[in-house]
Amino acid sequence: MFPSTSPETGRDPWADDARPGPDGPSRGYPPGPRSGAADDGGDRQDRKGPRRLRKGGPGRRTDDEPADLPDEEEPPVPVRRPLALTIAGFAALLGVGLVLGAQTAGPGHRLPFAFIVFGVQLLFVLAWTMAMRPPALLVVALISAGTAAIADVAAVQSEIAGLAPLGYAAAAGFVLGVLGQLVRRVDRVRVTDSLGSTLLIVVGVVAFASLIVLGRIPKGTQAITVCLTATAVALLVARLTDAIAPWPRLAPQVPRGAAGVVVGAMLGTLTSAVLGSYLVGFTPTSAALVGLVTAATAVLTDLAVGYAEAGRLMAGEPPTMWIARHMQGPLGGFALAAPAAYAMCVLFL
Repeated sequence: MFPSTSPETGRDPWADDARPGPDGPSRGYPPGPRSGAADDGGDRQDRKGPRRLRKGGPGRRTDDEPADLPDEEEPPVPVRRPLALTIAGFAALLGVGLVLGAQTAGPGHRLPFAFIVFGVQLLFVLAWTMAMRPPALLVVALISAGTAAIADVAAVQSEIAGLAPLGYAAAAGFVLGVLGQLVRRVDRVRVTDSLGSTLLIVVGVVAFASLIVLGRIPKGTQAITVCLTATAVALLVARLTDAIAPWPRLAPQVPRGAAGVVVGAMLGTLTSAVLGSYLVGFTPTSAALVGLVTAATAVLTDLAVGYAEAGRLMAGEPPTMWIARHMQGPLGGFALAAPAAYAMCVLFL
């Protein structure tokens, strides 16, 4: 006998609020397996971070971990001791030649010193034009050499010893140098970039002529002796120190050390103070003052030339003539020390 009522009588069939829809699985069949990608795929995609180490191998790298970057630091430029010693010897010979040439100058004998200065000016033109390589290099070199000769003649023949004729010669040489570069169409494109190099070369050669003017004023020969001796000692000691202990390095690309710059300027000042105690018209204090200015100017100019050469090499420019590149620093130091000596002699002596 079957009961008249079902055992489900009195029970709400939708109590669990799980009314099956038409898309649900058919009765009598087990539900299909759950797909992990469908349920928590978004969570897995959002989850980032380091994973656990797998057994027997390294862990996987996450997407946020940057790849290993190559090391772009280059080793510092090595300091070549034979080269530093050679430059030091060249600076010493240059100072000795200019000091001894100043001693031969007199009221009626200025031409020997003028010839010595002109020889140094030609070395300056050779070194700086080959190192900086302005457009129309040969034209700039010839105009600079002519400007040096005109400045020397003006320094010897002028009635009043002054820097005005030298200024006129420098202005004329600069204008002629720029016009010489504008003549050729190939060089006309780079003439804007070469204004600074042309100006430096012309002003440098004219600056040496100020030594001739300085030799014509009272105490001028003694001032040349004090200032150029301090300059030569400063450059010599700075380069010798770089050959022995180039520390601390000022820049990895420049083979120079701060110790050489500081020690060179100090010993140059000390040498000028010692000379001032023996020369007429000087005291150790006044000689130390003018020696400090000229020695510091020379070593800083020499250092700046090293930075400029390193900048040209880093920019991809081909290296220039070896001897010209390494003569550039001492010649530039003496070129700026000459007008500094004139200014110190006129203002403080």
